Amino acid sequence: MSFPVLLFAAGFGTRMKHLTADRPKPMVRVSGSPLIDHALGLAKEVTPPTIVANLHYRPESLLAHLKPLGVQTILETPDILETGGGLRNALPLLGDGPVITMNTDAIWRGPNPLRLLLDAWDPITMDALLMGVPPERALEHSGNGDFTIASGGRLSRGAGVIYGGVQIIKTDLLAEINQNSFSLNLVWDKMLEKKTMFGLSYAGKWCDVGHPDGIKTAEGLLNTDV
Repeated sequence: MSFPVLLFAAGFGTRMKHLTADRPKPMVRVSGSPLIDHALGLAKEVTPPTIVANLHYRPESLLAHLKPLGVQTILETPDILETGGGLRNALPLLGDGPVITMNTDAIWRGPNPLRLLLDAWDPITMDALLMGVPPERALEHSGNGDFTIASGGRLSRGAGVIYGGVQIIKTDLLAEINQNSFSLNLVWDKMLEKKTMFGLSYAGKWCDVGHPDGIKTAEGLLNTDV
């Protein structure tokens, strides 16, 4: 079992400073490969029926890079739509069922987080299943976490695990948001109220590559054992 994958690749990458002056953040290289290729490798390992990337900032290089790799693209124009609006905008390519979404500015070292989510997915009780990373296993990221995971896996907001940017999510609640551009946090809030939002705690390591210092750290992580 697998689901369509949406790679979030539309952002401006402002934290990357000069590195994104002439390219989108997903095309910044880590260990010789664009960031998006690291995410794409994980996605292809779970053989999804389709992989889509949403684009906005400097999309030309991503369009040229992804087309021969079999990735469908959707351009957000004239305005960027954020994560929630971007997912809803891509539904014609993704279908009506659950979708895997992935941020493309992180490096994972350990078990494939998508496979872990797919193995734990329960469509009866879950509207979303997120991969969380304990702060001690998260590199180049500050803070005490975004969610607390209860003993049965149900999530609540608070210090505990950092959202690693990978999830399985049902998309029906997107229709209830009456904004064009919006964060998935609005959908998560509805799921938290329904108590249908769950999470896993990642046993490997994870590195935030949203800023220049994260590149060297991520390259070191890829060359070490977990």
